[in-house]
Amino acid sequence: MTWHWFGRLLTLRSAAIFVALLFCLPVGAQNSDQMVVFRSDDNGVALEGRFVAFDGTHATLLLTSGPATFRVDGMSCDGVACPDLEAFTPTFRVVADERLVTRLLLPLIEAYLRDTGLRPVETNATIIELSDEDRAKIAFDVRSMTFDEALNSFEAHRVDALITSQRLGPDTLAVMEAAGLGQLERGMQARVLALDAVVPVASPFSGRTEISMSELVSELASKGQFELHASRDTVALLNGFERQVMALAGEGLRMPDVTYQNHSELVAGVANAETALALVPFGNTGLAQPLRITGPCGVSSEATFLSLKSEDYPLTLPVMLYLPQRAQHPEIEAFLNWLRSPAAQLVIRRAGFADMAASPVPLADQGDRLANAILQAGSDVELGELQRMVRVLKPRIRMSTTFRFEPGSTRLDGPSRSNILQLAQSVRDGRFSGRDLMLVGFSDARGPALANRDLASARAEAVRRALLAALAGAVPENVLLQTESFGEALPMACDDTVWGQQINRRVELWVRDLD
Repeated sequence: MTWHWFGRLLTLRSAAIFVALLFCLPVGAQNSDQMVVFRSDDNGVALEGRFVAFDGTHATLLLTSGPATFRVDGMSCDGVACPDLEAFTPTFRVVADERLVTRLLLPLIEAYLRDTGLRPVETNATIIELSDEDRAKIAFDVRSMTFDEALNSFEAHRVDALITSQRLGPDTLAVMEAAGLGQLERGMQARVLALDAVVPVASPFSGRTEISMSELVSELASKGQFELHASRDTVALLNGFERQVMALAGEGLRMPDVTYQNHSELVAGVANAETALALVPFGNTGLAQPLRITGPCGVSSEATFLSLKSEDYPLTLPVMLYLPQRAQHPEIEAFLNWLRSPAAQLVIRRAGFADMAASPVPLADQGDRLANAILQAGSDVELGELQRMVRVLKPRIRMSTTFRFEPGSTRLDGPSRSNILQLAQSVRDGRFSGRDLMLVGFSDARGPALANRDLASARAEAVRRALLAALAGAVPENVLLQTESFGEALPMACDDTVWGQQINRRVELWVRDLD
């Protein structure tokens, strides 16, 4: 585990930052003496528990009965872990794996500090000098941990946020709720920070350019023709793939050969080994041959910036930001809101991830989809319905923002609920002024086509209601919002797998200028 400490300090005239890295501290070291007692001035009220958080107005303690949040007005605090109630510096404690910390989180924090008026001058790799005049306003306590360590720290209220590319399953979510963290899959507690992906790569000398999803799962689950390789910094990525994809197939991941220190060494090794197979992060394929994901219905997908943003690429992994159910200090809330800003999205793109801002998908990229829709249309999908779809969509541009659902329901999944908030913010900011927004529903091909179109319509309407709720009930006067559905008429993946069905069950955003 590695700790990183970022302090932001502001003055009326000038500012500087202190940044230090703390190494090799055990997870529980700072929590060995966290018991405190808050007492009212008249000693009529006393609360004893483990200190969790203080936002400048409210304190949160972990009592034997669970977490309790209360105002500290007229109260004093006894204990080593007590916050300074008079000169309080809000500290945002966040945990992630090493790759997400170094590649994504620290660049975001540095950009936020610059955007808020700071121009730090770095004196060495870990320390930036402070001015004597500076006054601390916010600090960032960033810790690098394995996924299991991060979950334990988050469950124990030792950190304020968990960032991970591994989705939390129902059992883990139930444990977190029982620990007093709230329902993490709901509302503002689960946010998509960025989009990552795993990309299967092989040697360019292997002659392979594609692999089916079922073949990939089989290769990763048991000995196949490939030797499975990994590096120390891609293990978390493999774990995310196992939890999100292989678990749906009822398969476990066989132990890879972890002989490389980092993914750069891994890619170089795979490129020179004809029988090697590896999963690497998006944008880090190097000299190795990235493999397209194919299916028996003729649909294929490759990892591109836009296929990640739309989550059409089946191995897309959302980088989730989980927050406990408690109020954040206004300075911390300002940082969390900034993460949705255009400036933050630019940092995310430069870091090698797909950002959350809606991007247009060129019409040329839709040609293969429309051709495949015609080729794969079953007897239930009439030519007239395909023609209607083309007439409706042709004058519009598809945006990358896509919404997907929990299995067998019209309830948005966690990443899509975050997409709703991102889209609502863009509408409020005027980035869709003078535009006609159409939410278009699609389904998988299981069941009758008419029933699928009705279900797709219900899903599009569910997205519309959620977006209206995020906009406090109304869209701006110069924005039109409507829905449409085409059921199974435009598949993005083959329906032979559970993950293919999930990709096809979606609502897309198509826009055009208002007349």
